[in-house]
Parts: sequence; structure tokens; C-alpha cells
Amino acid sequence: MESSTILTADVLDIIFEGRNKEYGAYDLRRTYSKRLTVSITVMLSAIGIVTMSFAFTGKKTKTDADLPEKVIELASVEQPQRPVEPPPPPPVKPPAPPAQVKMAIFVAPVIVQDDQVKPDEMPPANETLENLKIGNKNVPNGVEDDGTIMAPPGDGNVVTLPQKEEEDWEGTWTKVEIPSEYPGGPAAWQRYLNRNLHFSQEAIDNEVEGTVEVQFIVDKEGNVSDVEAINGPMELRAEAVRVIKKSGRWTPAIQNGHQVKTLKKQPIIFRLEKEG
Repeated sequence: MESSTILTADVLDIIFEGRNKEYGAYDLRRTYSKRLTVSITVMLSAIGIVTMSFAFTGKKTKTDADLPEKVIELASVEQPQRPVEPPPPPPVKPPAPPAQVKMAIFVAPVIVQDDQVKPDEMPPANETLENLKIGNKNVPNGVEDDGTIMAPPGDGNVVTLPQKEEEDWEGTWTKVEIPSEYPGGPAAWQRYLNRNLHFSQEAIDNEVEGTVEVQFIVDKEGNVSDVEAINGPMELRAEAVRVIKKSGRWTPAIQNGHQVKTLKKQPIIFRLEKEG
């Protein structure tokens, strides 16, 4: 570019001197201001349109004042009434302590000379002992003794004697005052056994002997029932049970003057006679 045209030439012409202006960069730089102006104009127009649309739309929107009023009524809630508690009962006053009875201290008699007895150690005269008690201390200001027996100090509770339980006269007793027995006593019982007690052949062959304890019931009339051998040699138990069942009516037991039913245990001795 000639020096005479440099001062009047455009900056773009100077920059693109000798370059390809058809490439596109030259045209973009040359139209930059125009495009910038168009862009700003379009942006401002869009902002204006949006602002105006909001303005017109806001006029048609109902305000809160145009909305119908809806009255909400709140239900009244009653507070539950607490039950009135009765006042506590007044405290119970303790009973007044009984009046103290006049009392004179007991003085053990000691034989000494008259001049050796102190005045405070002199025993009281018999006339003064009529309306007072003898104790372990002197109580001159108490009430006179009228012979009433006072209860011992305490909480006032009444002490009752234990009540005797009603006896069950229909039940079966195990301990009684007078136990049941065979009629006639031990001597008659021994004679009965000598006549009726027999050894089984098995017991004789095996030489079995010993004591069998038999348990049975003797009712109020003396009848025997529920006979059972509870210990002793097995070979001898059946014979012991048979003898008891055959023994007939016994004398019933006595408790407090009543005939009662008892559970009795009777030992029966088996002994073999030795020859020789």
C-alpha cells in the first residue's frame, strides 16, 4: 500500500494488505459492528416484549382481594376437669397415757441398830401402803391404787387367744390318744395268731422267717379294710394279709372321747420251730 493512502485507509485494509480477503475473516471483521448492533437490538426487543407480556398478564391475574373469603371456624376444646380429691383424714390422736399410780420403792429389810438407819431408808408405815403399789421407784404424785389391773403399754392392739380348729371326725387319723387294738388286748391277739397263722410250704422249704408289717384301716365301728403288707419277706406277706382280714372286728381308736377311723400298722412275726 502506498504511503499516501495509509492515513486514509481502514485498519482492516492495512491488516489484510496482500492477503486473501475472500477467505471470510476479512468480511467478518468488517461487518462486526453491524452484527453487534443488530444483536443488541434484537436482545433489547425480546426483553421489552417479555416485560410487556408480564405487565399485561399481571393486570388480568386476580388479586387476593378478588378471591372468595372462606371462614374457618375453630371448635372449642373443653379441658377435662380433674376429679377433686377428698382431703386426707385428720391424723388419729394417740390415746392419752394412763395415769401413773402412786408407788413406793421396795426396801429390802436389813436388821441393824436403830441409830444406823437413815431416814430415807426407813420402810413406809403400813397405813401409807393401803392406796399405793410397791415398785422399783417412788411416785408420790400419782393417783391412788384402786386395785384396777392396767394393761401393759403398747399400741393398743387386742391380743386374742388362738382359736382351736374344728376337728375332722370323719377323716382318717394316724395319731390318736387311744389306738385301735384287737379285742382282748395283746394276749388275745397272740392266741389268735397261734391258732390261725400258718407257714406256706415255700417258706418252710426255704426256711424263711421274719416280721411282716401290715397296714390297714380300722373304721369307727372297728371294721378292717384296705389291708396291705408294706414290708417283710415276700413269701410271708400273703399269709400276713390273710390273717388280718380274718381277724374280725377290732376295738376302734379314741380321740377326745370320739371313736375315729385310723390308719394302723401291725407287725406279724413268723418264726420257725427248730427241731432238736
